Amino acid sequence: MTTRDALHQFVHELSDDEAERLLGALQSAHSVARGLARAPIDDEPETPEEAAAVAEARAAVGRGELLSTGELRRRLGL
Repeated sequence: MTTRDALHQFVHELSDDEAERLLGALQSAHSVARGLARAPIDDEPETPEEAAAVAEARAAVGRGELLSTGELRRRLGL
């Protein structure tokens, strides 16, 4: 089965409500992707504050201070 065939089957099995939500999400994602593709490249040098924030984030990841998607959803009430 091709990817396109699998997508057709998946969409065919969705309820109308699920299909409507999925279509909205895909349209939104497509719009965001187009906007990002057109955005100018950020060629400004990294500030010391940005470098410190990145270093802290990487250190947190190294310490295992991560949230699973499920935990993040729970904390956000989703």
